[in-house]
Amino acid sequence: MKAVITDYQYESIETERSIIEGAGFTLKDYQAKETKDLIPAVEDAQAVITQYADINAEVISHMKQARMIIKYGIGVNNIDCEAAAKKGIYVCNVPDYGVEEVSDHAVAMILALGKKLPILTEAFRNGDWGYGSVVPLYRLSECTVGLVGFGRIPQMAARKLKGFGMRILAYDPYASEQTAKEAGVVLTDMEQIIKESDFLSVHCPLTKDTRHIIGREEFRKMKSTAFVINTARGGIIDEAALIEALKEKEIAGAGIDVFEQEPAGPDNELLHLPNVIATPHSAWYSEVAITTLQRKVAEEVVNVLQGNRPFHCVNGL
Repeated sequence: MKAVITDYQYESIETERSIIEGAGFTLKDYQAKETKDLIPAVEDAQAVITQYADINAEVISHMKQARMIIKYGIGVNNIDCEAAAKKGIYVCNVPDYGVEEVSDHAVAMILALGKKLPILTEAFRNGDWGYGSVVPLYRLSECTVGLVGFGRIPQMAARKLKGFGMRILAYDPYASEQTAKEAGVVLTDMEQIIKESDFLSVHCPLTKDTRHIIGREEFRKMKSTAFVINTARGGIIDEAALIEALKEKEIAGAGIDVFEQEPAGPDNELLHLPNVIATPHSAWYSEVAITTLQRKVAEEVVNVLQGNRPFHCVNGL
């Protein structure tokens, strides 16, 4: 049986090769992202591993033998899950490889924005000795964090933020009241989170229901002193509306790790606003996270090709 990697950004895929070929299967790798290049690469594969390639309905329609498609990561928005389900193909992910890293990144952004460190640093570099550049600044223990989504990552972020004495709200229609209670988090609706949060941190998947769930209307309802943090997917926030809200001072700032168009180019306005911390979709990264992700992807491929159900299937099969 054959597995293929459509595309990857790692220095080496020897971990995957060792695990998959060690189990008696073959592995071929490509750097294919466009439909015309993907179709010949995947048409006779039983397992397809992908990172950023557009695994759309047309590509899936040419898969003659595929049992599974697995994403290097958590979000599967580059895979047409519905088309795969119609063909009986599992769509899998690795939901737990970078939970520590992404939650740390979100918390770090909240702390840096809350203390207005980028603004303070720039003012100091320009000769401003004092705190005038960051007025007003609020005590973190008197602030409210709103979490949009309450899965693994925001649950871990909540535990870390509780150490600062912050009040934490969460919106997630699928979340357990018991889990929230144990974490000291209040489950509520989007309306309350939008209006009451000093820090609004996005952690939900990007779906047709969550695309632009935070847009112009939501920004107008937020506190003018509030900050938005997104370490999930760019399309969840309407980027044009965010830029407008920042320029019009409808909100105080933002921490953005993900963008509607990736890679984001140097002309993206978010990279040039003084009240924005922008990072290049790197919240997930640590050396441990990379090795864990590559290993778990390969182990899932072997698991499915050996005739077992996937550990983590996301398209309802």
